[in-house]
Amino acid sequence: MTDEERRAARPVRFEDPARNAAYWARIDRIVDAAPPLTDAQRARLRGIFQQSMAREAA
Repeated sequence: MTDEERRAARPVRFEDPARNAAYWARIDRIVDAAPPLTDAQRARLRGIFQQSMAREAA
């Protein structure tokens, strides 16, 4: 999924389009400023989500 497709698929947080765009612009700035995840962090997150999916399936 491209960045453009991802942005188009975002939920609407606010009825006012300007406020909604400002909200998502803020989220983009926060994400862009964050350091990349380490391999250990990615593995931990993957494990958390897999546990959650296993519980839902049970």
